[in-house]
Amino acid sequence: MAAKHIILLGPPGAGKGTQAKRLEDARGMVQLSTGDMLREAKSSGTEMGKRVAAVMERGELVTDEIVIGLIDEKLAQPDRAMAALSSTDFPAR
Repeated sequence: MAAKHIILLGPPGAGKGTQAKRLEDARGMVQLSTGDMLREAKSSGTEMGKRVAAVMERGELVTDEIVIGLIDEKLAQPDRAMAALSSTDFPAR
């Protein structure tokens, strides 16, 4: 089966999380939230997590390069053949 990815974009409160949950329930997809991924990376202690933590502690926006790296890592996991990605602040502008 070919990988299927759906990307949900919109401002805070637009319903991305709600729609992603519906996709999880209806299609057995996995929700990937960039906000959740950043918080997870920050607390992970990995090299990527240290980069995320440093940027966040300075109060800056995390670069697109870092977010793309986190997304790539998640999509490479075996249970991520079907994923719904929700993001509020990506790409960072």
